[in-house]
Order: sequence, then C-alpha cells, then structure tokens
Amino acid sequence: MKFEIEYSTIESVAGPLVVVGKTRNAQYNEVVRIRTADGGSRLGQVLETSDKYAVVQVFGPTDGINIDTTSVSFLGETFTVGVSESMLGRVFNGQGKPRDTSAGVAAEEKRDINGAPINPTAREKPSEFIETGVSAIDGLDTLVRGQKLPIFSASGLPHNQLAAQVTRQANVKNSSEGFAVVFAGIGITYDDASYFINEFRKTGALKRTVAFINLADDPSIERILTPRLALSTAEYLAYDRGMHVLVILDDMTNYAEALRELSSAREEVPGRRGYPGYMYTDFASIYERAGIIKGKKGSITQLDVLTMPSDDVTHPIPDLTGYITEGQINLSRDLMNKGIYPPIQPLGSLSRLMNNGIGPGKTREDHSGVSNQLYTFYAKAQDAKSLSAIVGAEALSDEDKRYLKFGDEFEARFIGQGTYERRTIEETLDIGWDLLSMLPEGDLTRIKKDYVAKYYRKGKGNA
Repeated sequence: MKFEIEYSTIESVAGPLVVVGKTRNAQYNEVVRIRTADGGSRLGQVLETSDKYAVVQVFGPTDGINIDTTSVSFLGETFTVGVSESMLGRVFNGQGKPRDTSAGVAAEEKRDINGAPINPTAREKPSEFIETGVSAIDGLDTLVRGQKLPIFSASGLPHNQLAAQVTRQANVKNSSEGFAVVFAGIGITYDDASYFINEFRKTGALKRTVAFINLADDPSIERILTPRLALSTAEYLAYDRGMHVLVILDDMTNYAEALRELSSAREEVPGRRGYPGYMYTDFASIYERAGIIKGKKGSITQLDVLTMPSDDVTHPIPDLTGYITEGQINLSRDLMNKGIYPPIQPLGSLSRLMNNGIGPGKTREDHSGVSNQLYTFYAKAQDAKSLSAIVGAEALSDEDKRYLKFGDEFEARFIGQGTYERRTIEETLDIGWDLLSMLPEGDLTRIKKDYVAKYYRKGKGNA
C-alpha cells in the first residue's frame, strides 16, 4: 500500500527544479504532485535525495510556485504508463495523456516508464529482415528486426518525410506476427506534428500506430519522459502481445538539449559542449531497450532520428549515438540540393547487422553481392567526379566516363524514389541489376559468377 506524504518546506526554485527540505525516505525517480495556492497542480519527479532534502524535476512551468504557499506531495511510486492494445490508433501527449480525444485508455496494466533491464544472456541475435520499401535502406543499409539504427540528419533535410514513409510502409517480411509502430515526436513543431498525424491518418497507418507527441512549446523537461513512455508501450506490445514493434524517436537532439538544460539547472560540471558527462549512459538507457528476448515472439526495433547541429557528425549527440547503435543512415545536403529524395548518402551510411538479415530465405541470394558491387561502383563514380572537377570531363578515360554516368543513374534511379513509392526488396535488387548492367560484365568482381550469369542484363548499354 502506497502512502502520500505532503510537505510545505520548499527551499528554492531554480529553472525546472524545486528543492524540498526536511524530507524523509524520498526515493529516486519517485513521482510528486505540486499544488499551488491557486489550486493548480502539476507533476514532478525526484532527481536527487538525501537525509535533508529532495531535488524535484517539475514537468511543466515553475512560475506560480511560491515557496511559502506551495505544497509538495510524495506519492510513493515511480512514473508509470497505463498500457493496452487499445492504444493502437491513438495519439498522446508527452506525459501519456490523450491528445486526440478526451477519452482515456482502459489500461490492462501499468508499466514503469524506465523499463526493466534485459539480461544480456537473454538477448537473441537479430536476424530477420524488415522491409521499409525504401531502396537505399533495404538494398544498402538493411534494417534488421531488433536493431537500433539512427538517421543522422540536419536542419532542413527531409528526415520527417522519411520517418513518416517508413512508418507507413515497414513490415517484417515472411512473418505472421502482428506489426506495430510506436512514434515519439520529441520537441517537434506544431506543423511537424500535424504533418505526421495527417500522414498516418490518410494512409491508414494510424491503425497500427501509437503516437506520443511532445511539442516544441511544451515544457522541455517533458522531453525526458516522452521516449520512455513510447518504449514502455512498445515493450508491452512486443513482449506481452507478441508483436514486432518499430519505435521511431524524432528528434533525439531535442531530447539531448532538454538533458543539458536539466544538467545546467542542477549546476552539474558540464562535459563536451556543455552536455552532461553522463549523456552516453543516458542515451544507452534508451537505445538498449531495443532487441529480441529469447522465448518471446515479439521484438523492438528502433529508428532514431537526430539532427546534427551545424551538420557536424563529430558533435557529441551523433558521436555518442554512433558508439551505442548498430550503424547509421546519413542524409546528404548535396543529394537534396540535386532534388533527390530520400537523400541518403550510401558512402556515409552503414548497417552493422545487415548481413544477419539478408540472403536466401530472407531477401534474395544475390543481395549481399549486389550491395557490395553497388558500393564499389558508386565509390569509383565519386572518384571520377572529383577527377573531372580538376581535369574536366572531356579529359576522363572511357572507363571513368562510364562510372560517372553510373553514379548519376544510381542517384536518380536507385536512391531516388517517390515519397509514396513502396518498393519490394525484389524490385530494389532488380533496379540494382539494371544499373550494374550499364558496366561490362567483367567488372562485376564482388558478385558470385553464378548470380552474374543469372541476373546480369546483357545488352543494357554495357560494353
């Protein structure tokens, strides 16, 4: 039985933090309710505690909190979210309250938003292909069920369109289990939120989606809650209901900024560029909630969007993310300026688990070879492009000119596709073979000869 203990001993208010004195037995992460003299109420969470005081993080504005007339009640429990399958098709705010209607959710049970740690020995190796319908991902940087694969983007790049497209199109190939998407908008604008919700509704994707939306004008501290609410919901759908769940967190940079704001309010010693020294550990507590558990039918796969400040891949946010996750999808401003969507730069992207999820019975037997050969030819095309900038296109050899033409066609036909165009993996690989067949058959050194004999298109303009 939980007991609510009320205190009227606020000592100070600093930014989003309230220091409550003379507390007894306050627990880390315990939920508190703050009541102001005008009858207002807001929630908070204990960040730090000792025998003499407790530091409370307020989820909401702190204006109106008077240290003489405001009371703080410690509720004796951590933040929880009520979960059930009826959450599918619903939109919630950053605190888990319905944003679409006034009707709540009939929760089947409550879950601690911090989740339960997964025993490393209970984890199963990811090995099943998730088809996103996007050629640049499926063909070159394959997403595997149970993987965590971030999208490295920047201001002005179409990461929102790509996230919405993956939400609409993604499914686990050759699987009978249900598929669901949990989307968390973290500190996004009202226009972006409207775009996502409208996209989900008009395409029917909302039926299999649970959306948590924290707007840019919502309290920034609420951004600490939003991804954890989403992941707790995903854990219920995956491990209790046996569903394959794709979690999309957009934008983790806004989450990191909220983390820095909170650290500054606590007057902690800053780390790189003012971010807290524990940001790596904090990121890991979110990213590591993806995976497959032995004996459980469901799984959690993460596609995390982060915008790199000043397009800097060495910035602490993408840098630390890269250490935890299993690769990255890198969006290119140069490709976007060419009018190519999605502007995924193959040479800056990587899926470390790709080979686990492709091949016979999963995608197609030639997938690995096609991917390696496309990478090789595109890299040669970039070298030819750099050389032409120095000596001029007319001075290039016939071989370099072929690679230059291949590079242009590869960007336009393989990387480029419509926002609502969904390609199967077979269609993606067939496009790859059309492009590879632009070059002499003898140049295909990264693919088994049997596959070249089977799929190479003779007479497609090759020499």
